[in-house]
Amino acid sequence: MFLRLLFVLLIALNIAVGAWLLLGQDDVHGRAATDSGVPELHLLSERPAAPSSAPTPASPVSSAATPSTAAAPSAPASSPTPQARAPEPAPAPPQPPRPNTYTCMALGPFATQTDMRNARVALTNQAARMRSRQEQTTQTAGWWVYLPGGGSRDKALELGRRLAAANVGDYFVVGQGDQSNTVSLGLFKDPANARRRREQVVAAGFPAQMTERTETVPEYWLDVVIADNGHADWRNRVKGVGSHSTGCF
Repeated sequence: MFLRLLFVLLIALNIAVGAWLLLGQDDVHGRAATDSGVPELHLLSERPAAPSSAPTPASPVSSAATPSTAAAPSAPASSPTPQARAPEPAPAPPQPPRPNTYTCMALGPFATQTDMRNARVALTNQAARMRSRQEQTTQTAGWWVYLPGGGSRDKALELGRRLAAANVGDYFVVGQGDQSNTVSLGLFKDPANARRRREQVVAAGFPAQMTERTETVPEYWLDVVIADNGHADWRNRVKGVGSHSTGCF
């Protein structure tokens, strides 16, 4: 039984191999391995060797032209390089803006605070900084001509009667203050007038004296800081006062 089964399997195997050999190979039935219209591929080893051709002899004309060609100077490989241009100088860096310089001045003295305030308003667009200040100053109040009274009220009155007898008028006896019991002969703004009065009294026989009277009065100043840019026309805006340099603030 086993041998029969083995025999049947061998026969079936032989039939299958024979069918594959008949039906499975393209070259057996002449069928192409590629589609129609596509060239067939060949290995390099399968390509036939190209027949070697003998060198073609050069024609006489070509032979004659060869020496001339060889004798001709060869063309330069490249055109001569033009002369290199000098590099243009680099542009100068922009200069930084010049810093402003400033002038510091004291304007004045102003007679009143109102005059000082008006000047400050007029210089609002001109000055970088401003400050106002008040100072006390001593100024001449006039020239005084007088006679010392002798230290007592009675002596001063007696001196006055003597002046009247000598036809020297315009006098009075000072009754209080530091100069009490002094005979005043006049207060003058002009020193020349004061000297004439003193000479008149001296000529009448009295030792008249002349002294300067002073008083302390306030004066007003405006300190300004102005940029020196050529446009500071403060003199056209503030008139009637002087100026001098002062420390900047």
